[in-house]
Amino acid sequence: MAYLQLVLTLIDGELKMPIITVKVAPTKPVPELEAKVAALAANASTEILRKPRNLTAVVVEQIDPAHWFVAGPNLTAHRKSSFWFDIRVTAGTNTKDEKAAFVAAIFERMGDLLGALHEESYVYVNEVNGDAYGFGGATQEYRYVTSKFDAAR
Repeated sequence: MAYLQLVLTLIDGELKMPIITVKVAPTKPVPELEAKVAALAANASTEILRKPRNLTAVVVEQIDPAHWFVAGPNLTAHRKSSFWFDIRVTAGTNTKDEKAAFVAAIFERMGDLLGALHEESYVYVNEVNGDAYGFGGATQEYRYVTSKFDAAR
């Protein structure tokens, strides 16, 4: 029951922060690539996964396509761009349908930004337990427990 209450609090409250890491290998120049990917990531996590923008952190790293290999050849040889998109969220705060919609939207939006994408481009929604995830030095579970004590006062 405590776990269910934690999940419901995390869904309805402000304890749903994500951290997003994107590695991107474009085969053509994209002006302000990092800023555009960061905005795309934050917008999608807010619109689709209901994550608060003010708690969203994004790290974008550009990789030389000559250093990204798929089934042997590098992306330069494939003449396609690729990416690896990892978002970490608190477990239980999103439905299967939301996660599926998020994966599809990221692939489409990254394709719009980068052009032709290699099919081996990945979106990973990494669900982490509340006792193993946090920010500002406090886990999500600690924030939940503290909020219950504060509400009881």
